[in-house]
Amino acid sequence: MRFATLLVLLPALLTAQDDDIFARGKRVVNEAIAALGGDAFLNMADCTESGRAYSFYRERLAGLSITRIYTRYLTAPTIPNPNELYERERQSFGKTEDSAVLFNEMGAWEITWRGARPLPPDIKARHFFTTITNVFYILKYRLKEPGIILQSKGADVWMNQPVEIVDITDSGNRTVTVYFHKSTKLPLRQYTVRRDAKTRNRFEEVALYSKYRDIGGGIQWPYTIERERDGEKIFQLYSDSVTANNHLTDELFTLPAGIKMLPLIQ
Repeated sequence: MRFATLLVLLPALLTAQDDDIFARGKRVVNEAIAALGGDAFLNMADCTESGRAYSFYRERLAGLSITRIYTRYLTAPTIPNPNELYERERQSFGKTEDSAVLFNEMGAWEITWRGARPLPPDIKARHFFTTITNVFYILKYRLKEPGIILQSKGADVWMNQPVEIVDITDSGNRTVTVYFHKSTKLPLRQYTVRRDAKTRNRFEEVALYSKYRDIGGGIQWPYTIERERDGEKIFQLYSDSVTANNHLTDELFTLPAGIKMLPLIQ
């Protein structure tokens, strides 16, 4: 009789457990949005990060530059399209910002005193993937996409910090695993897998976020961002200043009129 009762109750117990996993994932994500600033974060129009950027090759320093990253957030439709980006980005280098990399809806270019050179397709594809799998972009834009699944992986301890882990999976079966601090609710780490469009090689991409500060209006943003690929450090950004809602104009995110167009280097 007890065994028969268990067989009757088991499906209900499993369903309740599944519901708890998804409900907990949604709760953790909603708490993270609130911790990042709530409506102020969701309605942030632009962001400017200024500091030092380091690039690495095989764990050795390969480049250092004074960097200013301008990001403009666009208005997305009620149901966002997972194949479109709703932000523009300009990465400017040097004290005088005499060189830059620009990404917008029309394409991607490297800009120098020589002119504007289109970036190769693989770099554009990598930028697209990095953006749509970025936890801040996901929280700001992608949660209303059809097919988005939030699934709690439970609590754990990472780098001596208590965390809640959530898998965020989209309709394209891309999963981003995010570690949220259990007390502050802020994202600390994210992990995802990217495949090269040409070779289909598999890359494990990790991003780490720390030293959060208020950048205006209650919006919390990390001043230190680190990226790893297959366990090797590839990028670090140490911001000296981050500000939001600076009324950035279209000039920053479009090619200057009359600029010389250079050929793509394959």
